[in-house]
Amino acid sequence: MAGTVILTGANGSLALGFIQSLLAQYPHHTLIAAVRNPSPEKDSNTAQLVRLTSKYPQAKVLVEALDLGRLSNVRSFAESVSRRVSAGELPPISAIVCNAATLSLESGLKFTPDGYEASFQVCHLSHYLLVLKLLGSLEPDSGRVVFIGSVVHYPEKPNPLSSLRPGLPDSIDELVKPLPDNPKLVHDRGFQRYGTAKLANVMFVNDLNKRLLADPKLSKITATAMDPGGLTSSRAQAAQKKSVRRLMATLDFFMPVLKHLTSTLRTTEDAGRDLVAVSVGAAFRGKRGYYVGLREEAPAAVSRDEGEQRRLWEGCWRWAGMRAEETALQAWK
Repeated sequence: MAGTVILTGANGSLALGFIQSLLAQYPHHTLIAAVRNPSPEKDSNTAQLVRLTSKYPQAKVLVEALDLGRLSNVRSFAESVSRRVSAGELPPISAIVCNAATLSLESGLKFTPDGYEASFQVCHLSHYLLVLKLLGSLEPDSGRVVFIGSVVHYPEKPNPLSSLRPGLPDSIDELVKPLPDNPKLVHDRGFQRYGTAKLANVMFVNDLNKRLLADPKLSKITATAMDPGGLTSSRAQAAQKKSVRRLMATLDFFMPVLKHLTSTLRTTEDAGRDLVAVSVGAAFRGKRGYYVGLREEAPAAVSRDEGEQRRLWEGCWRWAGMRAEETALQAWK
């Protein structure tokens, strides 16, 4: 069935690779390309998005505003989509692709207008709210929730770019209200916060799958996380140290050759094609779990810890101001 695909951060680097592949392979789907600023006149990244989608004039693409830094905006966006699906103005949702992210490394600790730490809210908390509010609008027999994974979500694996490992703090509220950074560790703390937000994504995928399976009406909806690999041309590299930016620029120059030698580094076009397969491809219908590209892998051990899952779920429910009547999920407690 040609349903609706919602993509957050739709003017980002990986997103453009995803959209190009989606519109070429599945032109009958309706794409809601959600971006913070939908004006191509005011946002050069949105202008690039519009230029790309204009190459597929037969496709139905809706570029819509979604500010993940404001939970009130996430709510109104989700409620608008839900109303349109209920009214038959949009097909049921085939996939919600939670792609948008932000990270602050050398720029230090940043907060959203809601007063929450930005990396955690944009990468995770707002997507948690969006997904829970839209579960009832997903195709009940084949709907998919897809998050973007990353190697930096593993506490058990060293990160050559940071001395600090991801993990949920003892006081769960520090996820949204972290303590001030040690001035000597500003960069590494920023990377740790991003890695922790990615860990939260994977933990949520594992937790959500159990809750969906326990819900007779939603049990065929699946959740996955896909690590797209190291994207050398990603605009997110701009947040890195100068030395890392230079390295990534050099690697990107050689990607036409490197792509045949390694699966660790990827082009946005190749990674976007894999993300389309996971999100709407027939081979991934009914599949759950964690993938690196199209290969299933074990996620971080802590992401499967039910106690940690519950701590995260309950914290997010409270921070997002969720109410039981806002979600179709019966197993929300």
